[in-house]
Amino acid sequence: MKYIGAHFSTSGGIDKAVFRAKLLESTAFSFFTKNQLRWNSPNLDKKTILKFKSACDICEFSNKYIIPHASYLINLGNPDTQLLQKSRIAFLDEINRCQKLGLCLLNFHPGNHLKKISEKNCLKLISSSINYALKKTKSVNLVIENTAGQGSSVGYKFEHIANIIKNTHDKSRIGVCLDTCHLFSAGYDIRTKESFKKTFLLFEKIIGLKYLKAMHLNDSKTMFNSRIDRHHNLGLGNIGNKTFSYIMNDSRFNNIPLILETSNKNLWSKEINWLKSICKNY
Repeated sequence: MKYIGAHFSTSGGIDKAVFRAKLLESTAFSFFTKNQLRWNSPNLDKKTILKFKSACDICEFSNKYIIPHASYLINLGNPDTQLLQKSRIAFLDEINRCQKLGLCLLNFHPGNHLKKISEKNCLKLISSSINYALKKTKSVNLVIENTAGQGSSVGYKFEHIANIIKNTHDKSRIGVCLDTCHLFSAGYDIRTKESFKKTFLLFEKIIGLKYLKAMHLNDSKTMFNSRIDRHHNLGLGNIGNKTFSYIMNDSRFNNIPLILETSNKNLWSKEINWLKSICKNY
């Protein structure tokens, strides 16, 4: 079965994201457990936690299909020692928040070398940061998101992600989230049946489908291999509709959260319904 949703706002409280997801007839969703543009946020109190868990029970959401997104400020490959430690502490906080909320997945961007160290050394730092976090936490699976390769970000090649996983000690708690816009912008063509098949055979060979824990379904405002991250609504960008039909009718993508991060939120309801309608076995 396919589990479809979007990244919903927590305005008014994190439990509100749950109800917003249900309102659009989602079966999966994403959200930020804290302000994604601030290093520090208030601790989750018991009332907030209970309200969130209650909302999930009322709306019948399983934690298998809820995948929070970590703060954009976190850079687990930061070459600056002090800023790296700051990122690691913030990452730990994100994991602990998920743990308190009874969630089992956390999506995050791997990191940036900031043109101060090599990609190779940046990847080593990211693995070390993950190992640091895994050692101090339990139960939450850390899900690495592929990037478009914009700026100095790593993770735009399957080899980058495979390298991070290779150097992670506890591989049982590591996963991957593939963003379709990022794939396309990084030079992985997914527009035709042949190119889609080739890309995922490559993913299986280099990383392994067993690590695929989620997907972000986004079209792209920029051209193929642009290395620029600009999301568009489904069918309105340069990827087109066919790719999303391939995903919705491929059993390899069953039973994982499929999350919209498309630019016009007013179209989310239409997009969720369309994705359901093109899935032959929904």
